[in-house]
Amino acid sequence: MTTVQVTESALRIIESIETVIVGKREAVELTVAGFLSGGHILIEDIPGVGKTMLARTLALSVGGSFKRIQFTPDLLPADVTGSSVFNQLEGCFIFREGPIFANVVLADEINRATPKSQAALLEAMEEFQVTADGVTYELPKPFFVLATENPIEYEGTYSLPEAQLDRFIMRVTLGYPDAADEVEILTRQIKRHPIEAVTPVFDEAEAAALQMAVRDVFLEESLKEYIVAIVGRTREHPDLDLGASPRGSIALMRCSQAVAAIAGRDYVQPDDIKRVAVPALAHRVIVKSEQSIHGLRARRVIEEILHGIPAPTV
Repeated sequence: MTTVQVTESALRIIESIETVIVGKREAVELTVAGFLSGGHILIEDIPGVGKTMLARTLALSVGGSFKRIQFTPDLLPADVTGSSVFNQLEGCFIFREGPIFANVVLADEINRATPKSQAALLEAMEEFQVTADGVTYELPKPFFVLATENPIEYEGTYSLPEAQLDRFIMRVTLGYPDAADEVEILTRQIKRHPIEAVTPVFDEAEAAALQMAVRDVFLEESLKEYIVAIVGRTREHPDLDLGASPRGSIALMRCSQAVAAIAGRDYVQPDDIKRVAVPALAHRVIVKSEQSIHGLRARRVIEEILHGIPAPTV
């Protein structure tokens, strides 16, 4: 698959999503880039701004099987992965697949479930498999998790463990729409919700081919060193207790390849890396408690690191 084909397919997904999500082009492009990167996306924002709609629309647009898991405090790990059930006719236990067995899984309000239930996704997101009763089951390909969460300051939410946050290739936020966009939202929903008209742009086979094609986007050696320098600086920054792992470097590389492909290029530019650095790294670092009290957030630290490292000339 050529870069031109990847770009055309990506723009078709974006166009499909924007029939539902109004005025959030940057968030939509980053979400599509996360899908093309072969990773998983965490959409974090306040209730009611379209997190679930964005996730559902992307899931419907990319085709393949789709399952939704509504995370609640009483959700059990087996409700996610599946469980063994005794078959009276055959006199043995059989494994009944849970909703995790789908091409696109929407984990809605993931931080409303307990950490134990959240952890049921760890193996699936990293190794694309599920182990139950000592038996390993492969997940369908492509496999893509779209999770939504409300800020932890809201009542009834749990913080996601660092190990799970690290498995999301990017964290995306939406924010409130401006006045003109909100009027357009009302106009589109007068008779029916626009998501009812969303149809798949392609099937799961083409989706898997797109994800593989993005990896052919060229990354010059100096840009690899630039990525490593950015991630390395998070490990020694005085305001951080925890820096990004090598998984963060890989995420930054994959996301920069994806946004380059969306832009119609078969090579990565330094601006591609800068564009995805915050959504790809900010959720992987931990700000020191004393700095957090004073309002220093991970986003500001990553932006400071970007300003402090000269971008290579390619």
